[in-house]
This record gives sequence, structure tokens and C-alpha cells, in this order.
Amino acid sequence: MKPGDADTKENGCPISPTHPVGMAGNSLVENSTDDEQDPESSCDDIATKYYEKLWHATDGEEKPEQRLQSLDIDGVASYILDRPCKNIIVLSGAGISTAAGIPDFRSPGSGLYHQLEKYNLPHPEAIFEIDYFRENPKAFYELARQLYPGRFKPTLCHYFLRLLHEKEVLLRSYTQNIDMLERRTGLPGEKIVEAHGTFHSSHCLDCHKEFTIEWIKEKVFAGETPFCTEPSEKHEDVLLPNPGLVKPDIVFFGESLPSKFFQRAEEDFPQCDLLIILGTSLVVQPFSTLVDRVPPTTPRILINNQRAGQVHPFMRMLGIGGGLDYESEDNVRDVFWEGSCDDGCQLLADLLGWGDELKSLVASEHETLESEIDDITAKLAAMPSGDEK
Repeated sequence: MKPGDADTKENGCPISPTHPVGMAGNSLVENSTDDEQDPESSCDDIATKYYEKLWHATDGEEKPEQRLQSLDIDGVASYILDRPCKNIIVLSGAGISTAAGIPDFRSPGSGLYHQLEKYNLPHPEAIFEIDYFRENPKAFYELARQLYPGRFKPTLCHYFLRLLHEKEVLLRSYTQNIDMLERRTGLPGEKIVEAHGTFHSSHCLDCHKEFTIEWIKEKVFAGETPFCTEPSEKHEDVLLPNPGLVKPDIVFFGESLPSKFFQRAEEDFPQCDLLIILGTSLVVQPFSTLVDRVPPTTPRILINNQRAGQVHPFMRMLGIGGGLDYESEDNVRDVFWEGSCDDGCQLLADLLGWGDELKSLVASEHETLESEIDDITAKLAAMPSGDEK
């Protein structure tokens, strides 16, 4: 599920919609062991430091050296092999999951927001707004049942990330998606930053008791609205609707991004020796600002169906930098490859000599997942729809 390219609001920390684009745009927030937040660091402090670094990163500097032999995907492959790269960071959005059958948010006729019309929402985004969820959780859980992690197989692009990890060249994968497909490939949790959250864990909105994915999954597939298992007196002072309501740790409108996003970015991006950007329009902030956090000589490649992340030439003329730059005379590091994420990743793997290994990995893993997905699909088919209950 991905509430994709929506506007952001601010409330202390930058916030974002659930970004599970189909499931690909709405990343769910996780609170597993590797996601534990520093209790002594406030979200405000972390975000402030993040933006201070970003300002200096985009401040005008002299033209850096070109490290790529050519500003194309062949040049990127040669760079990975010749350098060799050891700290690749991947940024991903809804586009890496559409091939799995997960809709994006805004495509006319097929996007997630179009599919939400049957829930009679005041507006499509309401299903991912924390205040609306408090009052009407049923609509969200009806949708979650249809898009729940486990129904979809990771794409070739997702397995390319695992291959980068197995080759010991992946520093981190930052995703806007809440579909957990990176985890499903076997990529370790410590290698993933789910910027917009995850279904991996859930919490009571009031007493903050944590619940596992297995617990909430059982509730969702039974057609129930999950409520906290703690004694009711723990929620008796709550004056909001539905006290004790449990929500997956995905970032809704009106909620802050996890502090892990800012903490990891502070540590990771100065080390980055190659930035690979996959299937995102680079519109949602603060995720889109990550492209400016890498060192000025670090090559960046966008694999996407269309160009994204460019700064208007007029802004550059005013000396306001930032963003990607594919076409100007000053470009020494940015590459755009037009096409699907799966095709682009397969081509890059072929150029690296990993093509057959990637195809074999996808085939064997998909075969393993088939029976599990069939079981979940059968359970859903046997359940009454929300209109029938």
C-alpha cells in the first residue's frame, strides 16, 4: 500500500502520507529491534540537523570531477566494477512494486486512490489520515486486508537489492513503500530504512503496547478491527474515539517520520559511493531531499519511466542547487535510464556479469512463495466483503 506522491505537512518533524503505493507507496513504520529510537534525541533535533546538512550540501561549490567513464548505465556498471563500490545506497518508490501487482496511488482508473471510491471517504487521502482513522478504522482495515503483505511476490528489482547485499556492496536501502517486499526477499532488516513505516509491527495508539505482525494479521484476515489487549482501565482516560485502537506502524498524514530515517541518513550518506534511485517521482519530502546528501563526486543513476528530481534551469541560474541534473553542461555524475525498474535492474545486472544469477534467484524464490500466496488468496476469497458484513 502506498499513499504515494502526496503533499507533506509539518508538526515538529517533517511528516508524510503512508507511502504504500499500491503497497509500494505506503511504507509502514517498523519498531523492531533494529529500529529502536534514541530516547535522548528528540525528533525535532534530528530533523533540524538533517536540514542543516542538506542546506550546506546544496550550497554552491566548484564543479566536481567526473568519475564515470560515460554518463550512461554502461558507465555506471564500469564504475561499480572498477572502483570497486562498497557503499551503494538505493532509494526506491512505488515504481519498484507495480510489477508485483500493487497499484500506485494516482494512476487514472487503476491507482489506489481511484479504488478507494467504494469506501465513501470525504476525500481519498482520508483513509491515511490519523484523525479519520481514529473515528473510522474499519475502512483502513478493509483496504489493508486486500493489500496486506504476503499476497505479493517481490519483483526482480527487489531481488536486485538482495543481490547487491550478497555481493557486499549495499550500504542501505531506503524505501518509501510499506509493502515489506524488501524484507520478503531475505534482505536483512538492518539494511532497510522504511521511511514511511511498515506493517512489520503495530502499536496501541494510547498505551503504546507493541504487537507483532502475526497478531495483527490474524485480526485483519478475520475481518476484525484490532484493539489493545491491555486492561481497559489503561485506556479509560483517553477522550479520543475508539480508545485502545491498534494501528500498524505506517506513517499516516499527521504523524512524524521515524527518527531512524534521520539518524541513518546522517550516518550513511557521507559514505555513499553510488546512489541508485528506482521508481520514484522524487516529489514527497523529506525523502526526495536524500539525493542531495551524497558527496558532490558520488554518481547518481535514476531508473524510472520518466525523468524526476530535476531543478528548474531558472533556479540553477539563480545559484539555487540541489536535485538531479541530467542535461546541463555541468553534469558530471547524473544518469537517467528510461524504462521499467525490472528492465533497468536486469540490464545493470547483465552489465555487471550477474544477469543469470539474478534470473535464477528470482525464479527459485518465486517458486517457494507460490503456495503461501495461494493460501492467503484462498482465505480472502472465502471471506465476506465489507459490504456483505
